[in-house]
Amino acid sequence: MTMTLIRNRLVLLVLGILVAFVLYLLLPAIQHERFTSSVDVPKPQAMEEDMKKGQISSSNVTILTGTVLQNPSVFFREAVLVQKDGAPSTEKLEVIFLHGQSFTSKTWEELGTLALLSERGHRAIAIDLPGYGETPRSTALETAQSRVSFLQQVFKELKFQRPVLVSPSMSGRYSIPFLLASGEQLKGFVPIAPAGTKDFTTQQYQQVQTPTLIIYGEHDTALGLQSLQSLQQIPKSRAVMLPGAGHACYLDKPQEFHKALLNFLGELK
Repeated sequence: MTMTLIRNRLVLLVLGILVAFVLYLLLPAIQHERFTSSVDVPKPQAMEEDMKKGQISSSNVTILTGTVLQNPSVFFREAVLVQKDGAPSTEKLEVIFLHGQSFTSKTWEELGTLALLSERGHRAIAIDLPGYGETPRSTALETAQSRVSFLQQVFKELKFQRPVLVSPSMSGRYSIPFLLASGEQLKGFVPIAPAGTKDFTTQQYQQVQTPTLIIYGEHDTALGLQSLQSLQQIPKSRAVMLPGAGHACYLDKPQEFHKALLNFLGELK
């Protein structure tokens, strides 16, 4: 009787050990299956909001690259929207983007600005200024007049009629002289805390007739406020301050920047 009881207990013990071993082998697979079936990794909230607001879409936008001019050869990126039937979209406005000292034309591609404008029917191009990105440095652009001539040549080669010029920070050394000398060639001007505004007088700014949207960041208390004092002398200007943003306010607050830019373009049509 005692031997039988011992034998039964040994059998139960062995069975228990076998069951525990089998569960040990199966547990990781069970846990993985439960995790993958019950957890759905969501899209970032900002991206979901952008899609709802039309900031990001699945439209067929292609970024083309090329060069114009020589000495220096100027690199550019252009967003091209092709409709489902293969026909190019009808363009509303031409918009050309310059860039700040720490950036290039790639910035506007990565920010989604070129694609967004293309989706809205605009022709959107960004260039690398001489000495930045894919455009070699040039010693022939040391004067304001030479930089005005440079932009005129770029516009001609890109077959612009009257583009909207978007100019942040350092690129103001190009755009501000151009605005004052040839503002009639622009449909609109969007300065973003541009450099070089103090080099010109109040009277010169008051003569500008180009519609101007001044954009700056709330925390850009240096160049942002300095350029605002000069640019707000332009008769057809208005300013948009992006709350919580610094000098590169379009990077800090891209949604707000895109909204302000699109609204301005809508007013120019």
